[in-house]
Amino acid sequence: MSSQPTPATLPRQAFAPSVSRTLATAARVLRQLRHDPRSIALMLLVPCVMLFLLRFVFDGSPGTFDSIGASLLGIFPLITMFLVTSIATLRERTSGTLERLLAMPLGKADLIAGYALAFGLVAVIQSLLATGLALWGLGLDIVGSPWLLLLVALLDALLGTALGLFVSAFAASEFQAVQFMPAVIFPQLLLCGLFAPRDTMQPVLEAISDVLPMSYAVDAMSEVLRHPDVTGDFVRDVLVVAVCALVVLALGAATLRRRTA
Repeated sequence: MSSQPTPATLPRQAFAPSVSRTLATAARVLRQLRHDPRSIALMLLVPCVMLFLLRFVFDGSPGTFDSIGASLLGIFPLITMFLVTSIATLRERTSGTLERLLAMPLGKADLIAGYALAFGLVAVIQSLLATGLALWGLGLDIVGSPWLLLLVALLDALLGTALGLFVSAFAASEFQAVQFMPAVIFPQLLLCGLFAPRDTMQPVLEAISDVLPMSYAVDAMSEVLRHPDVTGDFVRDVLVVAVCALVVLALGAATLRRRTA
């Protein structure tokens, strides 16, 4: 009797992640990360180092650090998680690990969810370190709750993870994965409102910025910086970032390939 899965089981394996398989995948990724100190340093320490340097770049103007430090607190984790996740996922495919895993009772959704969970746990630690350093080590002055700042930083890191998982499906090498950063991250960085208010941009650029998730991440950080309570705009911004992360994860599961072309 054939042991091939029936058509009825294929959609469930592909699109309905199993808790046990997801946890097993996450545990495997974390074990691999434990033996990769450079990736750990990139994810956990680089955002802190960047914030530290930024603080003393504006040493003569603490108000400038306060105005942009909160925004960069969300941008730095997004960038580092994007870079590490895209390269790590691509490495799974080029080494043949992904093909062997998907030959087992492991669906694409299980794999993507496991990676998201593993890197999400790293993102929690990363966000705690960066937020703690900014607030209590570097004196970042905000009006709102530090917990709200931490929430946005965590969502930004998870968004970076989702984007990294998604773009890894379109890269044939680690070098190409890195090349996606100028295409995916830099336009968002320029149009997110960090360098100039979005409503002062050319109408076309403002319209583009309105559909980029990093714009809402920066806006959410600005809300925490200026308002002591949770505002309607903050809730909207947080929901947009969270929904974007979920949508990109779903796209990553749908476009995941067993091997590079």
